[in-house]
Amino acid sequence: MPGGPLELLLSDPHISRDEIERQKLAFGLDQPVPIRYIKWLGSFLGGNLGVSYRTKRQIMGMIMERLPNTLVLSGTALLLAIITSIPLGVFAASKPYSVRDYFISGAASFLASTPGFFVGLVFIYLWVVRLRILPLGGMYDISKPKTIFVFLRHLLMPAVVLSLSHTGSLTRYMRGSMMEVLHSDYIRSARGKGLTRKKVIVFHGLKNAMIPMVTNIGLSLPLLVSGAVITEQMFSWPGIGTLMIQSINSRDYPAIMGITSLITVVVLLGNLLTDVVYGFLDPRISYR
Repeated sequence: MPGGPLELLLSDPHISRDEIERQKLAFGLDQPVPIRYIKWLGSFLGGNLGVSYRTKRQIMGMIMERLPNTLVLSGTALLLAIITSIPLGVFAASKPYSVRDYFISGAASFLASTPGFFVGLVFIYLWVVRLRILPLGGMYDISKPKTIFVFLRHLLMPAVVLSLSHTGSLTRYMRGSMMEVLHSDYIRSARGKGLTRKKVIVFHGLKNAMIPMVTNIGLSLPLLVSGAVITEQMFSWPGIGTLMIQSINSRDYPAIMGITSLITVVVLLGNLLTDVVYGFLDPRISYR
């Protein structure tokens, strides 16, 4: 993208050339990009993400200030997606190629392929403009006390919007995994012993069908964080996504690098958590 951190200074007709050069030296922008990157990498390995060009504050402090808000939004969206997709996937797979299976599969494909910003605009028009039930954005009302009820009203719409595409994807994965498990030999043996269909699905099929789902849920963690960028911007949610957009608009390179590094850590933690959960779901896996 064109421009740089000094773009706002250059647009000010009253600022002197000497001040621009002073800011350039203060930011280290007079040095080549490889040198600046090596210096940033050294600071990063030492636990220092640098100082923001835009706010002159420590990047780590800015991220830690916004991170809880993003974790609440992304965690709620992931929880909604999990508790919705697993029953739908099992319900569809329990009677494959039936009317309910086609309906659930079609709805899941539609949700998975619908862009989040489009769903957000529809929700804003329906629940805010037309029905006036939910607030437009932010975490709290300006003129009301900061109560948990007000917070939940503000959280509901962005969390649902963020969860819908993941609900569609997880429902399709759950259906496919459950259908594969229901055709296994041990499932036929359980049915031959006279167990009811409900017990076979819940106690024998669901646990093994969850193994591929764990992989998909673990890989969806970074997608939730990155997907929250658009959702937070639409609903003015003060999280990492909003900070990322502000940093991109102001060409705040250290802040962008810090947030990108955070998403990388989330990817690694998601993979690690997936491996740990595998040991609980699959007795064939042992870490000893």
